[in-house]
Amino acid sequence: MRTKKTNYLCPIIEEMNKVELSSKQRELIERLGVSHEKSGIPPAPSRILGLLMVSPELALSFDSIRETLNLSKSATSNALNMLLTMNRIEYITHPGDRKRYFKNRLVSWREEAKTAFERITQVSAILEEVLENRPKNTPEFNENLRDAISFMRFMNQHLPELYLKWEKSKD
Repeated sequence: MRTKKTNYLCPIIEEMNKVELSSKQRELIERLGVSHEKSGIPPAPSRILGLLMVSPELALSFDSIRETLNLSKSATSNALNMLLTMNRIEYITHPGDRKRYFKNRLVSWREEAKTAFERITQVSAILEEVLENRPKNTPEFNENLRDAISFMRFMNQHLPELYLKWEKSKD
């Protein structure tokens, strides 16, 4: 009869992978996670985004994320793949180390803002086409749609100006 080998180093290795966090930092991760969940992101990716924002280390390995958040390998892998696909995180590698280290893409927020401005333009154009093809017997709905389009166009006109004002105020 075979007996299962016990790796006595596992708890030590797992403990080495955990990120040292204060109770306040853990609370912030949870609050950030809940906030991301409200925007439609599932719990595991939401907590990973929170951890990458709060962690004292800017890039964390798969195992560090998994151990710190107490996630399964599958949940961690799926969540990281989702966040990579969403372009919310990126990874780096180190020479001679096969591990990937994941980090928040916060540094590229300016690109993301520009992309959001472009999306507003695209959505408002599609909604205008929808409005043109809507039946006239739904005046209240059509008016709300017209207002939404107007607001998007207003935002698209003024957000770039606000961004430039903000940039100048930093100097």
